[in-house]
Formats: sequence, structure tokens, C-alpha cells
Amino acid sequence: MTFEESDLPILLLVDDDKTFCKVLKASLERRDFQVFAAHDLETGLLLAEKHVPEYAVIDLRIGLDSGLELVKKLMSLDTNTACVMLTGFASIATAVEAIKLGAIHYLTKPANADEIVQALTKKEGDTAVMISKKPLSAKRMEWEHLQKIMLHYDGNISVAARALNMHRRSLQRKLLKKPAKE
Repeated sequence: MTFEESDLPILLLVDDDKTFCKVLKASLERRDFQVFAAHDLETGLLLAEKHVPEYAVIDLRIGLDSGLELVKKLMSLDTNTACVMLTGFASIATAVEAIKLGAIHYLTKPANADEIVQALTKKEGDTAVMISKKPLSAKRMEWEHLQKIMLHYDGNISVAARALNMHRRSLQRKLLKKPAKE
């Protein structure tokens, strides 16, 4: 590592999609970040402990693990880490939890490097954000509710299915589907 590289801000990138991670890592390095990438929760935490990041981009679903766990652990290491939660499975419940745990922004995939950098460096909320003129669809509301219940039961499908009075496999099928468009 050269002296110049060590002056770059450190960014931790954790996403189990190796191709996406490789492309995003290269894009962020071109934007003057020193990027350490991991494809699982454990490696991400080890990298964070070794190279305390100023910035982090964490996928919500990392294999079978929740990126929310990593956000929580990153905040316990350094509350000044600017963390963006990135996901293809956005829900209101996970967005709220990510922010409560210390993430500064929550982006849905596909997000490009410019959007991610903007989210990482944005310090204040935006009062001009568009407010939807119509309520969520019934399918989207069901999906949001299932996400909230799963968070409540720490991702335990069997316990959540019992609480919802539904068969575990039915709940699994519903959770595997992408969320309904708003």
C-alpha cells in the first residue's frame, strides 16, 4: 500500500453478490475510497475490526444473515461510521430498523456508485422528498407486515408462522417473492 492510498477514506463493502461487489468496489475506488470488500457477515466484521471504516455499504441480506446485525456491530465499533443499507428487498420495517441501528441512509438496488456516494455524504434529511398520493396496495401491505413480523421474531420462520397462524412453508413461499411494487 502506498502512502497516498493510506490517506484515502476507508469504506467497508459487504454484499454476497460477488459480481455486484466487484463492480461496485472498482467504481468506489475510482471515486477515491480505499475499499475493503467481504461477501459474508463474519469476514465483514473482521475487516471492520482490522480497518475501522469511515464509511460502510452493507447489503440487507448477506447469504442467510441479516446486514442489520453488521450495522449494529459497526456502530458499536465506531458511531461515526457513515453506513448505507443497500437492498433488493426493501421494506418499511427494515428501513426503520436500519436507521434506528445507526445507518444514515437506505437505498434499493439497483443503485449506482454515484447514488451511494451521495447517500454516504448526505448529512441531513430532505423535506422535499415526494410523498405518495396513493396508499400501499394490499399485496405490498401484506409483504410489509410479514417483514415486520419476521423482524419481531428475529427471522425465525417457524415462530413467525405460528404467530401468523399459517403454515411455515406458506410463509417461506411468500417471503421468497419480491415485494409488490408500490
